[in-house]
Amino acid sequence: MDAVTIGPLAMPVRVVAALAAIVAANLAVVWWRRRRGVDADPALWRMIAWGLLAARAAFVLKHFDSYRTDPLSMLDIRDGGFVAFAGLLVAFAIGFEQVRRQPALRRPLLGAALLGVLVWGGASFAAFATGPAAAPLPEITLKRLDGSDAALRAFAGKPMVVNLWATWCPPCRREMPALGAAQAAHPGVAFVFVNQAEDAAVIARYIDGEGLKLNNLLIDPTRALARATEVKGYPTTLFYDRHGKLVARHMGELSPAQLRERMEALR
Repeated sequence: MDAVTIGPLAMPVRVVAALAAIVAANLAVVWWRRRRGVDADPALWRMIAWGLLAARAAFVLKHFDSYRTDPLSMLDIRDGGFVAFAGLLVAFAIGFEQVRRQPALRRPLLGAALLGVLVWGGASFAAFATGPAAAPLPEITLKRLDGSDAALRAFAGKPMVVNLWATWCPPCRREMPALGAAQAAHPGVAFVFVNQAEDAAVIARYIDGEGLKLNNLLIDPTRALARATEVKGYPTTLFYDRHGKLVARHMGELSPAQLRERMEALR
């Protein structure tokens, strides 16, 4: 699975795994404080804060060209752009320095950090192991805005980016300009925008109103593609190689930096 559904809310597994790790680590230091009287809460939160900051900074530096035109977007963590290794490295360095100054923190911090890493790694592995299979491109016929049929497989033969979206979905709307720019910049990749069961007039009005230039705009009247690919929430973007095999998927908003990283991997 790539999402956890709670009622109408769908959260990416990567977010749930990170939150579970933070909660587990904090429960560990609470247990230690109650049993041994050592308060490691402030030290743990310093590790978490500096680790998250480092993970985000590493991602921004890696894709600085995508951020420098809009510096405030560096602070927009809704795109989920983090480098986990950098965050863990800095978090453990901060923890080591605090333990050096206060040796009493060694056991609670080490235990909390290891538990958090185990929970994060376990949740990530479980999501990978139970995730949707890397299935071939579904044999599904969709609709163009003019009502004519369009087989999804007609776009195969080169790498494909298939975006499931809707006009009522704010993150879908926010990521559209980045996807439109990527489509123009990568003529060797087929971008297919599959709207989820909305009226053609609504879609056309939105596209025209936003001044978007998108090719391959299709409608999935019954959400058959979402069911076939086990999509739990929108937007979800599927990346296929030229043989029509699914190689990556991303639930949630794609920033220009994240999309750039995915496109590099796809090529």
